[in-house]
This record gives sequence, C-alpha cells and structure tokens, in this order.
Amino acid sequence: MAKFIYKMQNILEIKEKMENQEKIAFGIANQKLNEEQEKLQELLVRQAGYEQRLKELTSGELDLKEINNCKNAINSMKSFVRDQMIAVHTAQRNLENARIRMNDAMKERKTQENLKEKAFENFKQELLAEESKITDELVSYTYHNNKNNEETDSE
Repeated sequence: MAKFIYKMQNILEIKEKMENQEKIAFGIANQKLNEEQEKLQELLVRQAGYEQRLKELTSGELDLKEINNCKNAINSMKSFVRDQMIAVHTAQRNLENARIRMNDAMKERKTQENLKEKAFENFKQELLAEESKITDELVSYTYHNNKNNEETDSE
C-alpha cells in the first residue's frame, strides 16, 4: 500500500516551531507584565507608608526637617510610581503585541495543518480510484477470459 508523504511537511514543522517560539515570547511578556505590576504595587504601598508617616508627623510634635524629608520622599515616590505606570503600560502593549503574533502563528500552523489534511484526503481519493481501476481491470480481464474459455469450449 502506498504511503502518504506530505510534500510541505517541513513548512508545517517550521510553522509549529514558530508558534512555540511565539508562545514562549508571550509567556515571557506576561511574566514581565506581572513583575512590573508587582513593582508598581510595592511602590504604591511605600508611598502610602510615607503619606501615613507624614500624617503622624504633622499630628504630633512638629519636626520640620523630618516633615520635609517625608514630603520629599512622597514626591520621589510619585515620580517612581509615574515611571512604573509607564513601564506597566509598555509591558501591557508588549504583551498585546506578543498575543497578536502568537495568534498569527497559530493561524499559519492551522492553515498548514488544513492543507495537510486536504492533501491526505486527496491521497485517499486517489488511492480509492486506483483500487477501483484495478478492480475494474481484474473484473474485465476475468470476464473476457471466461468468455474466451466458453467460446473455445463450444467449438
């Protein structure tokens, strides 16, 4: 029996490898986004801590130097938070781009798999047609052979 060989198998394998690479890139981008979000959360907690400290400093005995230090720390934290929000936004954009590339790679792989399935279906149809042709030839040969034998016997 004939064996099915997909002529573009190497392209399918390349598409599968590309899809796997894009999945890995997506995972890395997702991990980076999580890390950036955690950093932002830590900065917000630190900022809240400084704000709480400032409230404590202004409610009790006033230490102007400590209050100024605390205000400077809050301003610095606001700047860090702003920068970190930009980093989170960038990581979200990178994640979205990675998701789009991964989806495109998956579509390309699925397209190749569909082409392979169609080629296999065509192969099966050709095989059935060949078997049918052989069967017809065999039946025809047997019929003509029996007819020739009957004619020879009747003579």
